Order: sequence, then structure tokens, then C-alpha cells
Amino acid sequence: MRQNGTAMTLPPNVQLLAPKEDLDFFHSASIALAEPMTAIEAWNRLIAHPPPFMTTAFRIRDAISSRFGVRRIGGFTRTRHETPKVGDRLDFFLVEYASDTVLALSERDRHLDVMTCISTHADMLTVTASVKTHNLFGRLYMIPVAPAHRVIVATMLKSFQREQQQRQNGSSAQ
Repeated sequence: MRQNGTAMTLPPNVQLLAPKEDLDFFHSASIALAEPMTAIEAWNRLIAHPPPFMTTAFRIRDAISSRFGVRRIGGFTRTRHETPKVGDRLDFFLVEYASDTVLALSERDRHLDVMTCISTHADMLTVTASVKTHNLFGRLYMIPVAPAHRVIVATMLKSFQREQQQRQNGSSAQ
């Protein structure tokens, strides 16, 4: 898995909330794809088996954030989606852009705006998060969320890789 500090060049189709230098948080990680797939296929596989701690993390997030006037998001429902369109909701995310190779999802609230971009380009899957904070609560919110986000994405991509390997091993055995 390739993580982005500053060394990795982003695929040309990645969408961000703002230019990278204007963001308050940025993280991107990529893995090789074993087979071509669309961005929505990648999203469906990524959320099919979220890390076990995610449900608890979302509950804690909602319990604390709602006391500061921030909307509850609930978490991932694991609902499969086939052809998302701009304006649709994928769990708590709003679809801002959808194509075969890009799924740009956002959640905007009083404390911060976040965009998660799922992109497939060449033989790579890239998950990119970009955040702009709006106030002190948003900045404080990102103190624990920033490192947690990196762990969550790494865990989800490792699970995705394991699933790819199992699919390859299953299809090569037949």
C-alpha cells in the first residue's frame, strides 16, 4: 500500500475540496488493483466489511459531536449502490461527482467540510480525504480524527487486498 506524505503523485482524476496547500487535512493511500473496476465497485467492496471498531467510533463521534450542534452521521450501512448520481446519498455522504473512475463524496457541516474521493486509474485504487475546518471545534475534532482516519483507510485497503487475493486464488483454482 502506498501512503501519501508528499512523495506520491496523485492520479489525475482525484478530486479535492480545495488546492492541497489550502487544506487543513489531506491523506491519500493507494493499492494495486488485481482486476479493472469502477469507482462504485471499489466503494461497495471497501464498505462491505468495515473494520469492527467503526460502529463504536461512529457512535462516539455522534454522541460527542451532536452536543456541539453537529449532525449525527450514523456510519456505514453496507448498502450496495450500482449507479450513483450527483445529489444521491451513500450512507452519510453526498455524491458530488460520479463517473466510472471517480466517486467524490462529501459531508459538509458547521465544523468542517470533508471530501472522500474513491478513484480508479490505470491499475490503482486511491482513497483520498481532504478537509477544510471552519472553527475551533473543527480543528479540535481533527486532532483525534486525523490519525484515526489513516488507520481506518489502511485497515480497509488491507482488507480489500486480502479479498482480491482470495478472489484470485479462488478463480485460479477453478
